[in-house]
Amino acid sequence: MVSSIRRSGMNREERIKAVNTMMDFMEEHYREELSLKRIANSCGYSPCYASRLFKQLTGKAVFEHLRALRLTSAALRLRDEEHRVIDIAFDFHFNSHEGFTKAFSKQFGITPKHYARQTPPIKLFMPYRVNDPDKNPKGVDSMSDKKEIRTVFVQVVDREARKFIIRRGIKATHYFEYCEEVSCDIWGILTSVKGALNEPMGVWLPDNMIKQGTSRYAQGVEVPLDFEGEIPEGCEIIELPKCRMMIFQGQPYDDENFEVAIQEVWEAIDSYDPEFYGFKWAPEDAPRFQLAPQGYRGYIEGRPVRIKM
Repeated sequence: MVSSIRRSGMNREERIKAVNTMMDFMEEHYREELSLKRIANSCGYSPCYASRLFKQLTGKAVFEHLRALRLTSAALRLRDEEHRVIDIAFDFHFNSHEGFTKAFSKQFGITPKHYARQTPPIKLFMPYRVNDPDKNPKGVDSMSDKKEIRTVFVQVVDREARKFIIRRGIKATHYFEYCEEVSCDIWGILTSVKGALNEPMGVWLPDNMIKQGTSRYAQGVEVPLDFEGEIPEGCEIIELPKCRMMIFQGQPYDDENFEVAIQEVWEAIDSYDPEFYGFKWAPEDAPRFQLAPQGYRGYIEGRPVRIKM
């Protein structure tokens, strides 16, 4: 009776929160044996209602989402560690080698055995939290919700020469336009690149790195100069020279407030004078970059600088 009462008065914000709570629970516990009841309990609703709600807001069934999480983690272990396929299958709660191989092949288009040997780029599953479109405009540039700027941490790091596997857009100037042109799925493919120096990033390219007919905003992943792996379809590889980057990192935030967190850091950067610390902006030296917004670490963005002479 309590469940039905809560259900009937549940607004969209509450439904979104419930689904995100289930997502968070699965990301934290996907290595464990999970039942629908246990997943639903994380958000306080009945298994039947929680399952229907999850499908409605994400387009995926609960266990479809959970299976994709497990398969992506399994793929990363096959890429980076030496394990028998059967051991990986059991570790991620598949009952047999055949069942795991079938699920893996359906998800990634390659058998786990062949993937472990060749490790080509594949489209890893990258879960995105559900957001209310009425509260999240399609461009951070157009945000009108202002908050007092909180502490932003700044450090300067030297980056050695490296290569950059890049997927260009057409006219995109920011993330949302890029997703419309290219699809956000490219992030999962870039994450799968073996030998990457760090996580994928979104970049604003300087004029000297933009090809005619392509966008300023792009996404890619850095790899060593001697990288010889497979380049994902639709991508190319370019060389980035040695440079110096000033890294800005905001404070942790709730994931649903990611656009506000980005805006806070951008406002801090706009008011920051690097010359006070002996540097100057050097926008042609390297791409300005942003890492995927993740609330637990704060928004992170890097911009190229030089020592002021």
